[in-house]
Amino acid sequence: LAARSRGRLLRARSGHAAVRCQRVDPVRLRAVNGSPPCVPLSDRSPWTPATMPIFGDANIRKDDTRLRIFSGTANPSLAQEIASYMGLELGKVNIKRFADGEIYVQLQESVRGCNVFLVQPSCPPANENLMELLIMIDACRRASAKNITAVIPYFGYARADRKSQGRESIAAKLVANMITEAGANRVLVCDLHSSQAMGYFDIPVDHVYGQPVILDYLASKTISSNDLVVVSPDVGGVARARAFAKKLSDAPLAIVDKRRHGHNVAEVMNLIGDVRGKVAVMMDDMIDTAGTIAKGAELLHQEGAREVYACCTHAVFSPPAIERLSSGLFQEVIITNTIPLKEEKNFPQLTILSVANLLGETIWRVHDDCSVGHAPYSTLDID
Repeated sequence: LAARSRGRLLRARSGHAAVRCQRVDPVRLRAVNGSPPCVPLSDRSPWTPATMPIFGDANIRKDDTRLRIFSGTANPSLAQEIASYMGLELGKVNIKRFADGEIYVQLQESVRGCNVFLVQPSCPPANENLMELLIMIDACRRASAKNITAVIPYFGYARADRKSQGRESIAAKLVANMITEAGANRVLVCDLHSSQAMGYFDIPVDHVYGQPVILDYLASKTISSNDLVVVSPDVGGVARARAFAKKLSDAPLAIVDKRRHGHNVAEVMNLIGDVRGKVAVMMDDMIDTAGTIAKGAELLHQEGAREVYACCTHAVFSPPAIERLSSGLFQEVIITNTIPLKEEKNFPQLTILSVANLLGETIWRVHDDCSVGHAPYSTLDID
């Protein structure tokens, strides 16, 4: 009672009447012109949509794409072509090597919540480039990237995919485990040496082929379809050569039978098929020392082939490949840029085609959760 009396006395002395608070109904959210419900702003509010402050990083917008492409040091020119095709810029990353050879990777921009694509083939030097890819994956994972896709145009160690002799390692499976454990969520590869290597990964694998790029180039040449014959340089590449021949005006197929006495050493035995008076197109997934394809070309000339073309996706070109390929056996050597080629390895018969558009389109479809085998891209032999 004493407290209430003092309160009335104070209000009387101040000259203000007592004010009773009333409950107000909660604000009703309503949609305007189909837009999501929102709290209406007072006409006296100092903020307008144009002057509304942006808290945090002013460069981050909701409509900004959540796709990021980074390149390692193995093939930056191909990564730049892919980014240009997609209308994007390569992400900024700092990659350097310490005096003792250790690799340092730091992303120079935020990838939190982004779909990150790392372009890094494991081409020579294979071990350094592979380790660099693993460290890049780890850096993206620790930077809270939503999804990490390792784009590996050339997958090294793919030839070590089985045990042909006792006490051998299956290095392809080991590399697949390392990429998975580093934190990759998906792998995009081009022309694996054998498709069974896809089963070595415990994460999704998108496998694309470089054949469409080479087919488009051959179609632009004035070669009669009746004069063509597709040649597989060994028995293991028959399936690849048959698919290539089917798309090349359903050309006939020939097979070179060889016996291998050791690693990077091949001996041609005989030819299955007719190549006399025809233009022979030899198709393989890679050319390393060019021993197999050079001996096959010698046999084709002996059997009466008019011209011989060599086609492959991955140009490893270990010595003495350049001497063998430029010796006059081939009318033209057609490769793609999955592996960067040094200037000193160039020769007059060499033609380099780009797979940037093929990989760029596949990256868009993976990012958009679309089928990479949906028409019209099913004609590209994409899985």
